[in-house]
Amino acid sequence: MFTRQDIPKLKKDLSIQTTLLGHDLTLKTRWGVFSPRAIDEGTLLLMKYLDIDEHDKCLDLGCGYGPIGLSVAKSCPQGEVHMVDKDFVAVELSNNNAKLNHIDNAKAYLSDAFLSVNKDNYFDQIISNVPAKVGRE
Repeated sequence: MFTRQDIPKLKKDLSIQTTLLGHDLTLKTRWGVFSPRAIDEGTLLLMKYLDIDEHDKCLDLGCGYGPIGLSVAKSCPQGEVHMVDKDFVAVELSNNNAKLNHIDNAKAYLSDAFLSVNKDNYFDQIISNVPAKVGRE
């Protein structure tokens, strides 16, 4: 059980060091977003079988703090990655993580699924690992 004294600690960003698609990433995250302490097993499995071309234009649907979209952006330096999430905290974390990792070809924006995605955009790949259920993290 948490007490009032725990609140400042829970508001601080957490940091994850990981390697996805062969790229080292530092990812800031925080309580309240999906899998804040580590990259979840579903994402790791998805990334294991993902085949990205260096020119791909991709959409990360439900990006969270950006582990999928940012590692994909590193893998397609001539392409671009759109990352969307319905949570403004997740969008802010994704954009901050892009800057932190010097990734210029990825941008996160607020969208409930495809609602704010430009209808004229095409994507070579739409990638998603949305949580099946919301846990207690």
